[in-house]
Amino acid sequence: MAHSETTIDKQSIKDILQEITDSIETGESATKLNEAKQTAGNDMMKLMQYVFPVIVQIEMDVIKKYGFIDGREGMIQFTKLVVDYEKEDKDIAILHKIIRSHFLPLVTVASESNNSDPNPPVMATTDPVPTADL
Repeated sequence: MAHSETTIDKQSIKDILQEITDSIETGESATKLNEAKQTAGNDMMKLMQYVFPVIVQIEMDVIKKYGFIDGREGMIQFTKLVVDYEKEDKDIAILHKIIRSHFLPLVTVASESNNSDPNPPVMATTDPVPTADL
């Protein structure tokens, strides 16, 4: 039976995100993820081709244990809940950011302070590009 959006509270979302994080960082899932990352290297297209599907599969394996529908519909429902709850709970936001950091690389952003410099300084940010949420 699938969860309706009202049956999952913040603590349950935290528990699920923590289990996803643990799965990503240990055991067979971690091995698969590391292999995918090695294959992808620094190529963003290859990250999406090799790493992203591994992360999604890990997430799907975890969330179905909590009653979410296996597949796209369950992932969408779970992601919507995470995005809603992360606005009001910093622990959820942090866990979600940790998960996203595995498939969204750090981005360098050019400084806008001196646009006339042909070699502007580059600032690194620790926030991944906010694109796909999982």
